[in-house]
Amino acid sequence: MVAIIDYDAGNIKSVEKAFDYLGAKTVITRDAIEIMKADHVVLPGVGAFGDAMRKINEYGLKSTIMEIVDKEIPFLGICLGQQLLFDSSEESGGASGLGILRGEIVSIPSVDADNNKYKIPQIGWNSLNFHGQGRLFKGIDEGAFVYFVHSYYLKAADRNIVTATTDYSVTIDASVESGNVFACQFHPEKSADVGMQILKNFLSV
Repeated sequence: MVAIIDYDAGNIKSVEKAFDYLGAKTVITRDAIEIMKADHVVLPGVGAFGDAMRKINEYGLKSTIMEIVDKEIPFLGICLGQQLLFDSSEESGGASGLGILRGEIVSIPSVDADNNKYKIPQIGWNSLNFHGQGRLFKGIDEGAFVYFVHSYYLKAADRNIVTATTDYSVTIDASVESGNVFACQFHPEKSADVGMQILKNFLSV
């Protein structure tokens, strides 16, 4: 069973539909007992970092997420769900995240080093550059396109956990893996066949 953590995140139903399409049994819940019964756990997310952390704390979900990580249950953060795994974000005045992984969330620059202009937020398809052998990307070719919607991005402190990057005015840490913890800045549930393969790979962990 896949537990999708419900903390009022915007993309919960689309994540549920994607796993349903793959034949996985899902439950959308914020109940700690239900979450801990799951074989796989997903932290989705669309919205503001500070608001999301307030909801996670309000619903008492932080300790549950920490327990999932400690018990090595496969865990996947999606979009804002990736950002929340880290220490802090510029988005909400330096609001603290879950601190499971080391790094910070910073705003995407609107110009690159050559003074080329970029629209913020980044909305649309962008290609992935792979780093190492990320288990989420088994059977996927480097350069595969996935769907992004974000104004802030991860700068991971530990470069060894970064499994994919993308380029959009700067190099963006697009996916990470550390033990049983996986995360994507992009939306696999909106990334067509490539995204379905990523979720299928997660289910096989």
